[in-house]
Amino acid sequence: MPAYAVRRLWQFFPTLLGVVLLVFALFNWVGGDPAYLLAGKISNPEQIENIRRQLGVDQPYAVQLWIFVKQIAGADFGASWATNEKVSEIIATRLGPSLTVLVPLLVISTILAMAAAMLVTYLRGSLTDRAIMIGCTVGQSVSILVYIIVAQYVLAYQFGWFPVQGWGNNLAENLLRYSALPVIVGVIVSLAPDIRLYRSFFLEEINQDYVRTARSKGLSETRVMWVHVLRNAAIPIVTNVMIQLPGMLVGAFLIERFFSIPGIGREVILAVERSDFPVLKAVTIYVAIVTMIVNLAADLLYKAIDPRVELE
Repeated sequence: MPAYAVRRLWQFFPTLLGVVLLVFALFNWVGGDPAYLLAGKISNPEQIENIRRQLGVDQPYAVQLWIFVKQIAGADFGASWATNEKVSEIIATRLGPSLTVLVPLLVISTILAMAAAMLVTYLRGSLTDRAIMIGCTVGQSVSILVYIIVAQYVLAYQFGWFPVQGWGNNLAENLLRYSALPVIVGVIVSLAPDIRLYRSFFLEEINQDYVRTARSKGLSETRVMWVHVLRNAAIPIVTNVMIQLPGMLVGAFLIERFFSIPGIGREVILAVERSDFPVLKAVTIYVAIVTMIVNLAADLLYKAIDPRVELE
């Protein structure tokens, strides 16, 4: 396993190089000239050239690429073009609020989805199974905006159980008060697709030979499901959970935007609106690095869950 981990770590470098080249090409050739975007409609060539000089985009592409590589190596992407705040400080201060919402959301939704999927698999073919599957289909058809608006209006505004929006400076207050409703909304939205997916994993395992062998030995159906089937279905479940981790940091921008949570997702939306390329570049690179690390962690977890898995 250590040799496999070392080989995978070495593979990070060519992968990251490809990401760097792609990001550099997109922001320099597809994204347009940032000087025109920042100068506004009322500007003259002198102002635009001055902005280009200040941003460093008047340099040859080779020089700009080398500067970009040095920024990645030093984890220093300079300052935001919109607020002049250091990008590293922006990422550091926005990461905490995002994790305060996303970690409980992912843990709770995974546990509930696995329990519900196990239940409907145990009751497969029954009226309960069909009713839950129909409910999941309906739930997937509803936009997340509907859940957010209804939750804010009913639970926060009318009943007053939660604040409609806001964020504090205390971790306990944020975790128990301000992030409670966003977590509830996120769990409700993610339950439907996860239950359907995990149910398919369990149904695939339930017809395997080892399950019939366990039953023939006189093991109860509950033990067969919660010990044997769950353990063998854990690998695709781990894959699904680990795949969600990097994307959730940026993908939860709707929740962060509507609940005024100063997280990474909300910052990305603001950066897009301001054409704040340093922030967007930094987030893109960091998400790529986290994705590679999470993929490696998932492979190592496969071996821990099932020793029969061979890492090559």
